[in-house]
Amino acid sequence: QVHVVESGGGLVQAGGSLRLSCAASGRSFNNYAMAWFRQAPGKDREFVAAIKWSGGTTDYADSVKGRFTISRDIAKNTVYLLYLQMNSLKPEDTAVYYCAARGTKWPARSPYDYGDWGQGTQVTVSS
Repeated sequence: QVHVVESGGGLVQAGGSLRLSCAASGRSFNNYAMAWFRQAPGKDREFVAAIKWSGGTTDYADSVKGRFTISRDIAKNTVYLLYLQMNSLKPEDTAVYYCAARGTKWPARSPYDYGDWGQGTQVTVSS
């Protein structure tokens, strides 16, 4: 059974930093992409960043390019670890952030490109 679990959200002032983590297990994700999406109240879920597990190629939304960094750890005990380092945070970054796994294409910027999802973690940036 696949499990995808995010952690690391919280409340931070504008200009601050947070690091989100995601642990995915239950299958091999070596040949897939993994990504972060976010969803603010009343808005659609939007793409933030993605990484190809094999090779580490990355892709970022323009709104976070230069401020956010996606990375992954080599699989350990079949747990795939995904990170999102968020710097220079802005109030408009406030949202629930979701980890997505098993992206079967590249680039993969649509939620429909991913088969496994976490429950989300809240990020709130105060002005």
